[in-house]
Amino acid sequence: MRFTLNRKRFKDLSEQEILALAISSEEDDAQIYRGYAESLRTEFPSSAAIFEAMAAEEDTHRNRLIALHRERFGDTIPLIRREHVSGFYTRRPVWLMENLGLDRIRSEAEAMERDAARFYTTAAMHTQDAATRALLGDLAAAEAGHERKASDLATTHLDEDTRNSEDDTAKRQFILTWVQPGLAGLMDGSVSTLAPIFAVAFATQDTWTTFLVGLAASVGAGISMGFTEAASDDGALSGRGSPIKRGFASGIMTTIGGLGHALPYLIPDFWTATITAILVVVVELWAIAWIQNKYMDTPFWRATLQVVVGGALVFAAGVLIGSG
Repeated sequence: MRFTLNRKRFKDLSEQEILALAISSEEDDAQIYRGYAESLRTEFPSSAAIFEAMAAEEDTHRNRLIALHRERFGDTIPLIRREHVSGFYTRRPVWLMENLGLDRIRSEAEAMERDAARFYTTAAMHTQDAATRALLGDLAAAEAGHERKASDLATTHLDEDTRNSEDDTAKRQFILTWVQPGLAGLMDGSVSTLAPIFAVAFATQDTWTTFLVGLAASVGAGISMGFTEAASDDGALSGRGSPIKRGFASGIMTTIGGLGHALPYLIPDFWTATITAILVVVVELWAIAWIQNKYMDTPFWRATLQVVVGGALVFAAGVLIGSG
């Protein structure tokens, strides 16, 4: 609350402070675009070129605003930034965006320009002073010009073939980093825990004991799979991406796969819990087949047959062991 009270309201800013705020904002946006360019340079050089050019445009607008400030108010520019003004639009740090996909970064850049133009336009509409209104209107027009320029740059640097190629690269990286490890984890968690969970269930017919065994098996398998995936390949040569991301994807999905049919045993009645768990297993196996079909181009019925047969054999083994 104290931080909020220490921020200045936009309507209380002087014309000089508004101009200083615009200058610092243009500077920040240029740095953000250069950060995007650097993170994309290796895999998406054409998109990196777009962001480099957009950063250069922000530099040009900043220099024009500095020249205007020098003409009206002198060389000393007040130190005022976005975080000093209540209600002013914010930017996400580059380190929050650089690990996201190409389309997400493109969308964020488009939103940056729209946010700035919308803010200046709205501020101008609520300003009574004619000079301030004119200044805000000019800034809104400048941001709208940025958005048009971004579109022109995309046309210049990204023909259809280049964009399709970059999109294919981004999709392939997503599959290698997230889908494959996650799918392996889901399969391991869903199938490998079937035998111990249902063996304990039919051996004891104690739902709470079965849940504890399922919880332990799921969490243990998740930790094991996560560390195994992370340690197996640093991604430098294989191009599979960050081992930490892959480890989290594999570990979390392994745990989810096992917990899916362990959680029903929180239901006190044995047969109600068991029937519910079996239905959950059916859903899990269908989800695995769907992911294989969607991302791995495996024919759906072949994927279903493989998963169902394997799951059924493991399930049967667990029931037989538990019943014996």
